[in-house]
Amino acid sequence: MPNYRRAFIPGGCWFFTVNLLERRRTLLVDHIDSLRESIAKTRHKYPFEINAFVVLPNHLHAIWTLPPGDADFSTRWRLIKTAFAKSLPKQERLSAVRKARNERGVWQRRFWEHMIRNETDYARHIEYCYINPVKHGLVTRVRDWPHSSFRRDVERGIFRRIGRAMLWPTARSAKLCRAGLAEDVIRYCRRRLGGLRFANPPYAVL
Repeated sequence: MPNYRRAFIPGGCWFFTVNLLERRRTLLVDHIDSLRESIAKTRHKYPFEINAFVVLPNHLHAIWTLPPGDADFSTRWRLIKTAFAKSLPKQERLSAVRKARNERGVWQRRFWEHMIRNETDYARHIEYCYINPVKHGLVTRVRDWPHSSFRRDVERGIFRRIGRAMLWPTARSAKLCRAGLAEDVIRYCRRRLGGLRFANPPYAVL
């Protein structure tokens, strides 16, 4: 049996990947308002900070910071996934096991989480979130994907040197874009280290 025990760091910062069961479906963007409502309801009951979020047609990535003393991200994801599934008509194919358990066939049962170790790790995963729609060929510019928190972060002034790199979808500009994202996220992260709780102490600020 695989060991599914999760590492719990109360008040930690985490990166998550959550997938639909049927990867060819596009439920997450087709029903984006229902997903947003499911997240909002869960945050109202079990608060957490959304550091970054990107929703693709069949999976999503997120970075959360939980309140001090709270490590229960599993309950939060269960509530989000359950609320979203209940908002959809029952049209998915169900295996015999899911039928026997009275389960919906919308999400994969498990999700993947990574404990953010330090500011460089944080910047790398922020970058991964925002580059993901470009990586999957959904858009050619990060700013053109509507279902992410990237625009929110631009409005907050986190990214300062991305404009030119975002405009030209070439290999060179993609490299510049990644470098600019990482550098600006690290700069922002250093300004607010008091608000982030890493699994391990962050590197010294140079």
